[in-house]
Amino acid sequence: MSEETHPRDKSAEHRVEEFDYDLPEDLIAQEPPAERGSSRMLVMDRATGALRDDSFSGFGEHLRPGDLLVLNDSRVIPARLYAHRTLVREREMPTGRIEVMLLEPVLGPVGQNRWRALVRPGRKVAIGERLVFPAPDGSAALEAEVLERGQFGERLLEFAPVQGPTDAFFAVLDQIGHTPLPPYIHRDDADADRDRYQTVFARERGSVAAPTAGLHFTPAVLDQLSSKGIEIARITLHVGLGTFAPLRVERVDQVHLHSERYSIGAAAAEAINRALAENRRIVAVGTTVVRTLEAAAIAAAPAAGDSPIQPHSAATDIFISPGFDFRVVSALLTNFHLPQSSLLMLVSAFAGPPGTGLDRVLSAYRHAIRERYRFFSYGDCMFIA
Repeated sequence: MSEETHPRDKSAEHRVEEFDYDLPEDLIAQEPPAERGSSRMLVMDRATGALRDDSFSGFGEHLRPGDLLVLNDSRVIPARLYAHRTLVREREMPTGRIEVMLLEPVLGPVGQNRWRALVRPGRKVAIGERLVFPAPDGSAALEAEVLERGQFGERLLEFAPVQGPTDAFFAVLDQIGHTPLPPYIHRDDADADRDRYQTVFARERGSVAAPTAGLHFTPAVLDQLSSKGIEIARITLHVGLGTFAPLRVERVDQVHLHSERYSIGAAAAEAINRALAENRRIVAVGTTVVRTLEAAAIAAAPAAGDSPIQPHSAATDIFISPGFDFRVVSALLTNFHLPQSSLLMLVSAFAGPPGTGLDRVLSAYRHAIRERYRFFSYGDCMFIA
């Protein structure tokens, strides 16, 4: 997309290293809070940058009747798999264990089941090899052939057909797959992660990382918000690992993100357009919702007229950095993000006018570190409004 499509404020002058901060290792949450919804919440006034310590249990007090809360209902799949290699040579021989992280399905002819995946150790896995994914009893639960080789361990895999109903492949994933905890959680996944690394409103299967701002909500919280007059809409963006991948460039204007699939239904589009027309706040739960709504607004303009958000499904590689012109979102609930990440850049863009947002966010993060907030996926949250 062009610079006119992605308005930025002198992004060529920003360097990725500016979006950095020092985080003590012990503040990276390794486990979810004992009870869902019991996290702390740092509140930032978007008009002034003022900070206030609070807890997520008080989230509803910061919302107004008539606000539209938008959730991402994507469901995390057990995307981390383990396989052994079977070399395609004069004879077949099993080899050591290979870790495979499914990234996204690749559309193709009916009957094909192709996925982009990260493979470790990638250098050993060549085109033409077959990977066998064992079931608990040692039999082959899945088999896949390597069709293409990409950078940084990426591969294109084609899985052999799985007998059964149309979702039989995912049923096998549920049996043998592991919760794709991020690499900064230094432990193996546990049975409890199947529930806790999933929002209570998850529905549409497809993410390989959780939309973590949504992890704080409970059914009771959602009911309380509805009873207060908060409208709730659901959209879907399937989170890929590209969102969290290291930015291997020096300047912000060189950043290019992997695309992610999203969908906005008719009911959600109608609710969003009605809120915009009535000048009501649209509160995004997570950066994934921000990216989806702002990408959809850009895709619809200028033909949208009085309906800036159209019901549709697409993919977006939108990158939001300081100077971005937000058209839809007016408040944001988000977790704390990694240093030098695209998500930290998005939050910096949202936190204040050009030239102020980055300083405000880094100041807020320093405050959170002093007050020993818990960081990243299983950590505490921040509300900017």
